[in-house]
Amino acid sequence: MENTLLALWQAVPSGYVKQTQLADLLDLSSKQTTRLLRKWANEGWFTFTSGRGRGNPSHLNWLKNVEEAYEQQLSQLIEEQSIETAGKYLLFDWSPEIKQRLMHKFRSNFGYIQNGTSDGDKLIIPRKYPLLTLHPLHAADVHSANMVATVYNRLVSVDERGHVSPELAHSWDLTPTCLRLYLRKRVHFHDGSFLAVEDVVDCLERLRTDASYVDLWKPITAIKAISPYALEISFPGGCSYCLQMLGMINASIYKGTALDPIGSGSFFVEENHELKTTLMAFEDYFQERPLLDSVQFIQVPEDFDFAYRTSANDRSEDTFQVESDSGFGVVIMNAFRDSPINQKEVRDYVHYAIAKHRHTIGQFHPRAMPNHQSCLIGQEQAYSLPFTKKPVLKKPLIIKAANYTNGSTRWLKKALESEGIPVEIVWLSFRDKMLDTKDDQTADLFVHGEVFEMNQNFSFFYFLSNGYSPLAPIMKSQAMFSNYMQQYSDMPFEQWTALNLKIERQLIESSLMIPLYYEKRQIPFSVDLMNISISHFGYVDFSKLWIRPIIGG
Repeated sequence: MENTLLALWQAVPSGYVKQTQLADLLDLSSKQTTRLLRKWANEGWFTFTSGRGRGNPSHLNWLKNVEEAYEQQLSQLIEEQSIETAGKYLLFDWSPEIKQRLMHKFRSNFGYIQNGTSDGDKLIIPRKYPLLTLHPLHAADVHSANMVATVYNRLVSVDERGHVSPELAHSWDLTPTCLRLYLRKRVHFHDGSFLAVEDVVDCLERLRTDASYVDLWKPITAIKAISPYALEISFPGGCSYCLQMLGMINASIYKGTALDPIGSGSFFVEENHELKTTLMAFEDYFQERPLLDSVQFIQVPEDFDFAYRTSANDRSEDTFQVESDSGFGVVIMNAFRDSPINQKEVRDYVHYAIAKHRHTIGQFHPRAMPNHQSCLIGQEQAYSLPFTKKPVLKKPLIIKAANYTNGSTRWLKKALESEGIPVEIVWLSFRDKMLDTKDDQTADLFVHGEVFEMNQNFSFFYFLSNGYSPLAPIMKSQAMFSNYMQQYSDMPFEQWTALNLKIERQLIESSLMIPLYYEKRQIPFSVDLMNISISHFGYVDFSKLWIRPIIGG
């Protein structure tokens, strides 16, 4: 099956057509188009008579219905449960009716499969975006970070309330200038080797010297092994958040080089490519072994209906909803760009336009709830917005966007243009936007979606300081914000809320970061899936899931 042939079938009926038009339609060269037309004609899809002479039309006569034939082939693939292969073809440009029919058949192959074969019990889950990385240092998007949380362990874990509990470290001693951690014994990596204190020291040293995290780890001056199962982290100037920092996903412990890390988590990676990722339960996991044997993620179209179903129960009415936070959205203005956006009066007017139209964002982004106050849930942050005259802009403002902010970006464009602000949108791929971390964003403003990892207070600080954040350059270059950031090391973690709110207020009133929306998602689960709990970044904890079996009478 070829998407180019399907596209040709949908766009060009039987009749006269210029070959140059076909090349433009297929986005191919003249030679490539000629070669494909000859190939498809030989396969019996159509007859094609080339026009004689420059500019004379050719004639194409269809002999087969391409979409019907392809639907039959793909239906057979789906019935054979070759879903990773079938998923690739679902990404073709089908007509709406046939795509809906195919996705309905495809959906029946997802869910929980319980059997007594060597495959064991597995959960098959649709994945709308490709997995960018499995390395803890590079996991900047929520899907990658959730996978890292499953494949690796941290020294400690931090819950929503900020409470720290043991993980790879069974206990610790904490003073104002030093943290000493004691490791569990006989913790297996996925290759069968045991965790050693040198592995931990190596990981943390790579982390604290990595360009994306060096500012976050600046208070740490030394990390050293003091016995085969103990290490010491020194911070002579104080670091009130050292324990919380060790519980973050990027602080996951692994063995091996930066290119080939090996984890110790509840699942290991058996297979990983652009169409499929398979996780297998780790039999020698130092905590409780997962009740699932495997979890598979299969690439699907972006409009695929997402639900956690089981093979025994795939009817949509036999599901229940679990609410999960999907974070918040803000508009970031690039005040350091050599353009009108570096003028506060321009940013203030953009801020005014956003605030005026913010209540309508749900028309473009259905899950978005307008946020007129604070990014910190449960905190009310009233702030004043000074009146500003509409500036004269000789050139449009540039908005940078990716597909996952499609709705909110289109809303932003409409809101600004309705207030007389000309804008242009530069679209990036999902991967390019995730990796777009340079100080100069080559854009005036953009919508940024952020999902907090677990604890809100530490996650907001992390949002301000990590190298993947668009706010980090602002916090480093402005004296006022830099002074604020230095206070975190000395301030007890329990008092961070007030500091977070103070910094957020300054960002808002400076028209650098504008709250836009909160986002929640309702995740459908089959009623016979048990022990559902939401873990890092609002994702399901796969290590806890199990199925209530159907026992025959």
